[in-house]
Amino acid sequence: MAHDFQQDIDAIARIDAVPTILDVVCRTTGMGFAAVARVTEDRWIVCSVLDNIDFGLAPGGELKVETTICNEIRASHEAVVIDSVADDEVFCGHHTPAQYGFQSYISMPIIRKDGQFFGTLCAIDPRPARLKNPEIIGMFKLFAELIAAHLDAAELLDAARAETLQERTHKELREQFIAVLGHDLRNPLGSIASGVNILKRPSDEAKRAQILALMEGSVVRMSGLIDNVLDFARTRMGAGLVVKAAAPKPMEPVLEQVVSEFRSVHPDRVIETEFEAATSIVADHLRLARLFSNLIGNALSHGAAGTPVRVSAKMVDGELVFSVANSGKPIPADMMANLFQPFVRGKTTNEQGLGLGLYIASEIAKMHGGNVEAVSTPQETRFVFRMPLKR
Repeated sequence: MAHDFQQDIDAIARIDAVPTILDVVCRTTGMGFAAVARVTEDRWIVCSVLDNIDFGLAPGGELKVETTICNEIRASHEAVVIDSVADDEVFCGHHTPAQYGFQSYISMPIIRKDGQFFGTLCAIDPRPARLKNPEIIGMFKLFAELIAAHLDAAELLDAARAETLQERTHKELREQFIAVLGHDLRNPLGSIASGVNILKRPSDEAKRAQILALMEGSVVRMSGLIDNVLDFARTRMGAGLVVKAAAPKPMEPVLEQVVSEFRSVHPDRVIETEFEAATSIVADHLRLARLFSNLIGNALSHGAAGTPVRVSAKMVDGELVFSVANSGKPIPADMMANLFQPFVRGKTTNEQGLGLGLYIASEIAKMHGGNVEAVSTPQETRFVFRMPLKR
């Protein structure tokens, strides 16, 4: 993986003391150029610089690493100090001073606490300078250690912030687990409770069989919802959802089951249906049932109580098109952009309006290659789910 040198440049830029360090280096030594450089086996990058001799480098600027003395410092982890190249026994014939035209040079390695070599604090000047003394060398060593300490501290701080963010994310996820369970199990549980109350009263066998079938379907859906809670966690942790496609079968029985649950829980509400979806399709039918349930439940919660909720499903141009419409107050314009995010409605309505249903519906739509859209006017709010049919 390529190294992110911009991250290194930014890390040095966050150290407020670095410009002062470079200024002190130049004033103390009389040299015209000082820099903090990031040095690796194949790159030499300026992170911060003070250039009073028009050397021509700015942060992000680069020299070929093999043309620098810093490359040798990277290998040895030892400082290099040159008062006058012309008089220096080791560097008088070195290619770097000749190439870049300097006579005085000092470079101190910046070593991280774990022993990792970061780069150098260096200075050059076309004139000789008096650098080989304990005061100058000690100052450079102290400044290099200070820069390394700042880098280490910043890394620890970033790690602590990331850990805090992760803990906060996990906490929110646990809260979302509880909210999803309460939100999505309410309808099938209500259907079962209604069925139990009806079965307690005398009724004919046909009526009892019908109620038992409805309760059985609700139990099956509850089992599927438990699995979907885990899917919800996967979407929040970035793993995504995977379609568990069943054998081809029509959606109408699934739709009828979902609508029947709502009718048993909300006997005072009118749910009008128009289903023309007899074609068998390959899909995750349990999750689609959850999508239908969430959209219908949203319409019942936010639609005007005295008006019907209108549900339709049909096959149009190779797509399953499912829509839910209700009358009532339109969705505020400032909410539309974030309508399919979790808890959006929970921030604007009562505690029961968690706003999870639309988020989950949208994620289930995406996993099927489809989408959910909403249009809201003073006359009608309509949610439409479109899903391309697999051939």
